[in-house]
Amino acid sequence: MYLCYMDESGTSSIPGNTSHFILAGISVPIWHWNDCDRELRRIKERYDLADAEIHTAWLLRRYLEQDRVRDFAELSHSERRSKVERLRRSELLRLQADQNRKGHRQTKKNYRHTVDYIHLTSDERKRFVLEVADCVSHWGFARLFAECIDKVHFDPRRAGRSVDEQAFEQVVSRYQQYLQAISSDPETKAFGLLIHDNNQTVARKHTELMKSFHRSGTLWTQVNNIIETPLFVDSQLTGMVQIADLCSYGLRRYLENNETEIFDRVFDRADRRGGLAVGVRHFSDQPCPCKICSQHRP
Repeated sequence: MYLCYMDESGTSSIPGNTSHFILAGISVPIWHWNDCDRELRRIKERYDLADAEIHTAWLLRRYLEQDRVRDFAELSHSERRSKVERLRRSELLRLQADQNRKGHRQTKKNYRHTVDYIHLTSDERKRFVLEVADCVSHWGFARLFAECIDKVHFDPRRAGRSVDEQAFEQVVSRYQQYLQAISSDPETKAFGLLIHDNNQTVARKHTELMKSFHRSGTLWTQVNNIIETPLFVDSQLTGMVQIADLCSYGLRRYLENNETEIFDRVFDRADRRGGLAVGVRHFSDQPCPCKICSQHRP
């Protein structure tokens, strides 16, 4: 039995505020699940993040309040947190007094998403993310599947599907083909289960799509090894979905900004066959020199 944890990066709307939409899945054998969870927990504990969700995009943002604290890096974790929280309370009160509702709402959202990380400096947060990515890169038993869609070149009418629907069909197809490839005979058939970050809109759409794939297959393959419809879970409580978040973020930042530090680590885990990285595709109708395209095509 294999568990494939899925998450996305970027917006699926066209044009949206990102040029790419990424859906990534990281698959591990069920007998290695506890090993992965334990390794992840050890890293989080070293950074005082044991109960925190790994949300890579929020972790790697700049926190302006830290710049305003003198000798921030020299303080203890509790002192850092106390000083940042004081500055944040002050800023929210200022915005409220100015009746800046939009600014207050957005700032409050930013603070809510980053509150677990404010005791770490920018360098420490980056080091934490890279340690997690290093850990994933050494999971020889894990396989990465992803569809990376350049929305500039995506035509929903021509594709017959929306951006996120095509991404889901592609990832399901590659995961199915992987499970089929490692099933040596009917008695040792490998089965897989999809586990996705919870989102009510996505949950309904992907559940219906998966039902149709079970009935009629995808455009590329019959689906005989993936059981059930996707399970939708709270990413705050499921560490492996947080790993999928890191993978999808690393893929998107590489394609949009040529950032390689996370990408090079997680791309090591792309499903490969015959020397090709068949598990990950970059969708674009233009010649592309990126590492994904050069390793995906013969």
